[in-house]
This record gives sequence, C-alpha cells and structure tokens, in this order.
Amino acid sequence: MTPLPIDDVIPALLSAIRAEGRAVLMAPPGAGKTTRVPLALLDAIPGRIVMLEPRRLAARAAAERMAETLGEAVGDTVGYRIRGEAKVGKATRIEVVTEGILTRMLQSDPGLTGIGALIFDEFHERSLNADLGLALAWEARGALREDLVLIVMSATLDADPVADLLDGAPVLRSQGRAFPVETRWLDAPIRKEVRFETAVAGLVERAVSATEGGLLVFLPGEGEIRRVASALSLPPDCHVHMLFGAMEMKAQRAAIRPAREGRKVVLATAIAETSLTIEDVRVVVDAGRARRARFDPGSGMSRLVTERVSKAEAEQRRGRAGRVAEGTCYRMWTKGEEGALPAFAPPEIEVADLAPLALELALWGAGDGEGLAFLTPPNPGVLDEARALLTDLGALHGGHITDHGKALARLPLHPRLGHMLTIAGRGAADLAALLADRDPLPRGASCDLALRLAALRDPGRHNANRGAVERIRAEAKRLSRLTDHERKMSPAEMVALAYPDRVGLRRKGTDPRYVLSGGKGAVMDEADPLAGTRLIVVTDTDGNPREARIRQAIAISEAELRAIHGERIAWQQVCEWSRREGRVIAREQERFGAIALNDRVWSDADPELVARAMLDGVRQLGLSPSPAAERFRARVALVRASDPDLPDLSDDRLMASLEDWLLPHLSGVRTTGDWKAFDILDALRATLTWDQMQRLDRAAPPHFTTPMARKVPIDYAGEAPEIEVRLQEMFGVTDHPTVGRTPLRVTLLSPAGRPVQTTTDLPSFWSSTYADVRKDMRGRYPKHPWPENPAEAAPTLRAKPRGT
Repeated sequence: MTPLPIDDVIPALLSAIRAEGRAVLMAPPGAGKTTRVPLALLDAIPGRIVMLEPRRLAARAAAERMAETLGEAVGDTVGYRIRGEAKVGKATRIEVVTEGILTRMLQSDPGLTGIGALIFDEFHERSLNADLGLALAWEARGALREDLVLIVMSATLDADPVADLLDGAPVLRSQGRAFPVETRWLDAPIRKEVRFETAVAGLVERAVSATEGGLLVFLPGEGEIRRVASALSLPPDCHVHMLFGAMEMKAQRAAIRPAREGRKVVLATAIAETSLTIEDVRVVVDAGRARRARFDPGSGMSRLVTERVSKAEAEQRRGRAGRVAEGTCYRMWTKGEEGALPAFAPPEIEVADLAPLALELALWGAGDGEGLAFLTPPNPGVLDEARALLTDLGALHGGHITDHGKALARLPLHPRLGHMLTIAGRGAADLAALLADRDPLPRGASCDLALRLAALRDPGRHNANRGAVERIRAEAKRLSRLTDHERKMSPAEMVALAYPDRVGLRRKGTDPRYVLSGGKGAVMDEADPLAGTRLIVVTDTDGNPREARIRQAIAISEAELRAIHGERIAWQQVCEWSRREGRVIAREQERFGAIALNDRVWSDADPELVARAMLDGVRQLGLSPSPAAERFRARVALVRASDPDLPDLSDDRLMASLEDWLLPHLSGVRTTGDWKAFDILDALRATLTWDQMQRLDRAAPPHFTTPMARKVPIDYAGEAPEIEVRLQEMFGVTDHPTVGRTPLRVTLLSPAGRPVQTTTDLPSFWSSTYADVRKDMRGRYPKHPWPENPAEAAPTLRAKPRGT
C-alpha cells in the first residue's frame, strides 16, 4: 500500500483503544483516515467494524477503496449498507453505513451483537443522526457493552469537547500530507447586478486559463450546478461533470474517476467537501455558498436557505486542491470579506426538524433526551413542538411511544410520511417517495402536487426531470414492499393524513391567501391554476415565518377532508376580539383546527364570554381613563405612600389584573367605540373596600367645598393637590384651604374661566397682589364685582345687577 500520513498515528490509535476503548482522531483531508483506520482495526478488534459515513456516495466510495486495497470485491471483507442498497456477506468484517442504518442497528439491538467497534467518520459535519448515533452508542456502551470500541474521526471540529463528552477519551492528531495550496481572492466584491451563476462561470473560466490540472467547483445545489454548466465557455479539452447527491451512481462515478484525456471540471455540491478523493483535482473554485435546511418550529415548516460558507467549510474545500499535488484555490470573495465568515456551520440539531429525533428518543425510552451524551442538546421548545406533532399523528400517547409509533420508527421516512404509508398502504408509496424527494418539475411549474403524480406516469408530457422521476419510482417500489395492505384513498386524503396541520382554507378576498389548520398563514401565486381552490393541503412552502409562500399543495374537497379527519371536525362557539374589525365577534363555527368550514352568527352569546373577549380588546387598545378616573388614581397613589394597604392602580398592575377588577363592569361593551366611551371610575372605586374608601376620603378628599357650597374636584396628579375656582367665589376666605396639613394649590379664574393667579397663600394674595389684578380685571369685566377688600366681601358667582 502507498504510505499515507495517517499511518504514523495508527500505532498510537491501537494503543489508545486497547487501553481506553475509545479515541478521538483528528486528521486533515487527504490523510487517509477513512480508508486506513478500519483496515488497521481488522486484527485488533473481534467482531465487525461499523463505520458511519454521513453521505451515501462517500460510503460507497470508501467501501470500494478499502476492498480494492485488499484485492477483493465489495461485499467480501468490506461492504456497505445505504438506504435501498446493501453489499455485505457472511464474511464481511467492515461495514460502511449511512446514518439511518446505524440508528436502526442500535434501536433493534442496543447491545450491538457481533459488533466490536463503531467509527464515526467526518463527525465535524455535525449531522443530526451522527449526534444521535454517538449519544445512543455511548449509553449502550455504558449500560450493556463496556468492550465496545468507539472512535470519532474529524477533520476540522474542536476535539476537546468531543473527548470530554466521551469521558476524557484520548485525542490523537495526524498532520496529514497536504501539498501547498495557493489561495487567490477577488480584488473587489462582485457587483450586485451580476448574476451569481455568471460570476461563478467567469471565475471558472479564469481559473482554467491560468492553471493546469482538474478543477473542482463548489456550488450550493443542483440548480446552480446546471445553470453554471450552461453558462460556461471552456476550451474543447475541458470535460464538465456534475456531482450532487440525487445523481445516478454511474454519473457520480464518472465525476470521481480521473479524466482519460484533457481536463476535468467537476461542478459539485458540499458532497465533495469530505471523505471523497476526486482524482487529479489541482484547482478548487469556491463560490462561497452552502445550502442548509432551516426549520421553523412556530410554523412547523422547513425551508432550504443559501448562506455564506463557514471558515471551516472553506478550509475543507481549499484542502481539496492539495490532495495530489501543489494546487490553487480561487475564492469568490475578497480577503477582507473573509473575516465576516462564521467559524463553523451550525449543527443540524440546532436548525433541523426534530420530529424524527423525537421519535427515535421515544423508541429508545429517553423521552426528552435528558441524560444522553449530546454534544449539542436539542432545544427543549423545538423538541416539545416535535413531540406534539407525533402525538397528533398517534405515534406518542402521554409522552410514550405507541405501537403505531414503533411502526413509524421502522420506516425510512419522516414520521409524517411514515404515518401516511402505514395508514393508506401501498397506494401511498408513490406519494411518500415523491414528497421525500426533490421536486421533479422545473422551476415555475404550478404548485399542484397532482401534476407531480402525473409526471411520474408521463415525465415527457410534464417536462419532468427524468433522473428524478426514475429515482422516485425506484424508491416508491421499495416503499411499497414495506407494507402489506392497501386502503382505497384519494391522493388528497393521503396527503391530509401526513399534514393534518397544513389543511388550508382560502380567505375571503381576491388574493389567494390561506389560513392553515395549524393556525399559520400561507399565500399562493395568484397566477397559479390552483389559486382559486377553496381547500388545499400544503406540502411545501418557502418557510417564511410570517406568511409562507406555497410551493407545493394539492386540492382537497370538504368530503375528502371529512372522510379522513371527520372525528376532529366539530361545531364550536367562538367569542373573540377581532383586531381588524375592532369589536367582539360571536359566532358558531364548524372547525377543523384553526379553519372554519362553516360559520354563522351566534346571536345569543353568553354575556360573560363577550365580556371576556372584550378584555382582549382592552389589552390591545389600552386603558383610557376619564379625568375623574385619573384623579381617583392619583388620590390612591398619594395615600398609598403612607397606607400601603390600598390597591396599586398603576397601568401595569391594572392591565395585569383586568379579569379581577374590570370584567364585572364590561356588560354591553363590545366595540372600540364602546370602550372609548366607557368610564372606568366605578370599576376602580369597586377595588377599594368601604373602610379603605373612608380612609382615602379622609386623607385625600375628592373635592373642595367652596364658600358657596359648590364642590370642586381636587386634582392630585401634580406636585401638590390643586383646584381651579372662580376668583369671586373665594371672596371672604381668610384661611387658605388645605388637605390635611398640605396647602391646596389654588388657581383663581377670571369670569371667562382663564387663569388669573395661582397661590398657596390666599390671605397673602388678597393683601398684596390682588390690587394689581383688580386694576386689570375690573376694566375687562366691569359687570363683575371687584371689591377693594375681598377678605370681607361676600362670595358670588353672579354679575353685578344692571345699573350698578
């Protein structure tokens, strides 16, 4: 065998597993860890060696390379198991498996009978199933198999947290054998008006003209790969290959093999970042984008997003240029932009749909996963949402897995699709395979799922991707063998089984907007032929958390919906505040989840329910106290400083306790206008007991009685209690009015009601400033009395008699 850098570390690795039974191995791309480590363990490990690979293509390639090293065929000493395909035999000692296969092994036999070692390759990719597999394997090792060897291999991940997770596992590092790679950045950022594919094609053409050897171009997805391939203008000796996960194996092999003549240009997704060695590549063009799934637990929907690569991913890609010789890496960003790249891509467990994980945890008996060795524990809130879905599907009951849930866990499908296949039987196989795969129709096609089903029967008529159609057909055939019955159901009924929370009812109006049974909103392109449909089941959206755009759906009739979910459809009396209409709406509705199939006015709604609904309106509209209510609150606030037994009537406290003090007084209030006209004073007064009211009135009387026996309200909102009163009404007052020992702030008004003077010492005002006021006022208001000595005059609100 040709020596590889990993060979220098293997003796230390063997010593570590003999002593500790576990190890973390760090080795850069090209060191040879994927193909050399399992072979090195053959003589050291009794039983089978199972190596986990995150990607099917890498699993096949690794098994084939190891078998070739031994001079054997795949399926002899070395074999592989991937979804839908297995090449193993009785003599197989090394099995390369993909992640779902390992999970099934652990769930069906936690003791892993006959298996001596588990190897987790490319753990830095942090896939959900790799995290789960390691957590389950570590618990199984502690409880059942102390002799089970665990090896975690990675290229870029920080090794210490993984070692700590495995109770201080030894960490070994290989230096690798990477040839020097020159990195070339853009001189300036790409202009916004330049299309992404155009920019990539230009950079590839520049790399071809300036370098020698094969090129590996990293792009986010199949669509970009095809568009860049169409945009390229390369010399005749350049042969373009595509490489993405959904391709046929024959085409994938052609992309990996060395070019027989000329130069090879491979346009690839992240599938080529790790594990695979693509022969004769000396140049990497990194477009700087990665496509990841993002799950929104609030809407229960996933979406694919295109993001900037992380620094770790960029370094992985760069390393591909130095596998066989000195190389060059072109990065489609400037050197200055590199500092803004995140260090690592987020672990899948942080951004993925956790329904499959929740089902596996329930089957394992781990519930919420607490106690399992997760490098990144699942978010409790997102996990709760996933468990709620599983309960809705009948997979969980009371938090525990049901027989139906165990059946779903055995299927290689998302629990939604597994539920559909289990209930509907073989007739749902085409739908399950279709919904689990990529859209076979071209971009811009109608969102109607029925067209995709038709395309499986006649791809040419619908301009479908033939490779995708063949792949879906093959998967459907395999799925149909996993069930032994068939229930006569329409495609819409089957889809409604899988997506009970995504049945959409078209809102009234011209725009094709839908409210979904799970409570979220979604919108369809108004030009789509499906846009006029009253009821649909949504199977795919762009994942927008505010209002998702529908990318795939199927029409369903009300009769079909009732046939599938009739037991969930029931009449409900709904009394709720409508923010849009600004009033309480009382209706009787026949509902399925959040959608109302039938709706009528509830004319004799319970007044208490109306009042409770109005409280939501108050929470939206806020308090609007009358001046009298504000004065009352100010009195209470003033006295509470010395009498804390009085209630807190602040806005925050009142809004937090509306049911306690306001609800009994809301009879007849059901609109925004009603609320604005409503005076909360009586409701506020009712919060005080009789004794508290007496204490309040003594400490902060509500009004001042003038010499003419008229009651003037006292305002306590300012720095001092204050009243406004006509100046003539205070004639004859020789002692300044007070509240307790606090002088009232008295604003004296002219006959026209305008402020003349504000004072806290009325006798002083009479003897001093009044003379100036009298001189000015008697000219303006000659019909009103302005005596020279107001302290001895009689109070009055009348003008002087005529002729005086």
